[in-house]
Amino acid sequence: MEKYYFKYEDIHREAGNLYNVISNSGFSPDVIIAIGTGGFIPARILKSFFKKQIICVTIGYYDENDKLQDKTNKIQWIQKGSDEHKMIKNKKILIVDELDDTRSSLQYVTNELLEYEPSEIAVGVLHNKIKEKKGVLDKRIKYFCSKQIADKWIIYPWEVTDIIAHNKLCESSKFFDYTRY
Repeated sequence: MEKYYFKYEDIHREAGNLYNVISNSGFSPDVIIAIGTGGFIPARILKSFFKKQIICVTIGYYDENDKLQDKTNKIQWIQKGSDEHKMIKNKKILIVDELDDTRSSLQYVTNELLEYEPSEIAVGVLHNKIKEKKGVLDKRIKYFCSKQIADKWIIYPWEVTDIIAHNKLCESSKFFDYTRY
């Protein structure tokens, strides 16, 4: 199976491009919400551009034995009435993830956060796979992505244990021309 390999430098460029896409739309978040684990690094980079606080949430679909579960599990979440809840109520929030593959995670997180009464919600992803999605976003959600990509397996640098070997794979299988950034 053909794969996309991304270096940390590529991710930083994509996050910068995502910042430009969002900023050029006129949307300016009050707070960033990172979906763990893939959204942590892109959200942290966007924090440098937007200069806004980050709140982290993590959901899971698999148990400790990597068996797919029937329902989504909240692993790390915002408690109602907490300081984090107060940070998003009546505020513009930007939910960040690395990838929009099936859209199931984005649907789940945005639907749950709508109950926290933000004034606006936007989703920002580095990569959107061009394919039919299982999940659907509420009509009120703004959607931004840095790059539309083919439906291929993606290997992000934070998923590997040997970064030197990974970077060599990145160089030997370049799919994107980052010289335009």
